[in-house]
Amino acid sequence: MSTCLSLQPPIRVSPPPQTLKTLITPNSPPFGVLHPTKKFGKTRLRVSEADPITAVPPSPPPSPDLSPAVDVVRGFYGGINHRDLDSVGRLIAERCVYEDLIFSRPFVGRKDILTFFTKFSDSISSDLQFVIDDISCEDSSAIGVTWHLEWRGKPFPFSKGCSFYRLEVIDGKRQIIYGRDCVEPATKPGDFALVLIRAVTWLLQKFPRLADRL
Repeated sequence: MSTCLSLQPPIRVSPPPQTLKTLITPNSPPFGVLHPTKKFGKTRLRVSEADPITAVPPSPPPSPDLSPAVDVVRGFYGGINHRDLDSVGRLIAERCVYEDLIFSRPFVGRKDILTFFTKFSDSISSDLQFVIDDISCEDSSAIGVTWHLEWRGKPFPFSKGCSFYRLEVIDGKRQIIYGRDCVEPATKPGDFALVLIRAVTWLLQKFPRLADRL
């Protein structure tokens, strides 16, 4: 019986694929340790889950009963027109400051301001009314108004004015804390006013100590 031996080429066995253990080098960071990584020249910091996180509480929603600033100012003029100073007083803060630029000093405090408007109401006819020409509506803390006076529906002479009001929420109510009125002057100097301003600035430049008396 004869035996036949067939010669076949040797079989090459590929080395096993790299396992996770072989991918870890001595310079590799241990698991769980976070390091800055760079990308496109910028450093990105990876935050650990152990870092404390401060929660910011949401802002409380505005009170549905809180009147808009523009409505407060409109109510202020409406109360003066109707001689309803009680309603006007509720719209003015206790420590409100009111400047009418035809007076030498401001009116400070609700009581002082209401005393002024009482004298104002007693000295003019109820037929003379404030009419709002334009009023700002976007800001909740500052309002600008342009207005004029009318006598029985007709514009009153030399009665144009502009006012500014600042408001704050006090004890859950939006109130006026500051007001300033600038009224059209009865005499209008025109260009002569520029001459006066130029003369005063020339004096201040020549005699700087005069500025201490302003």
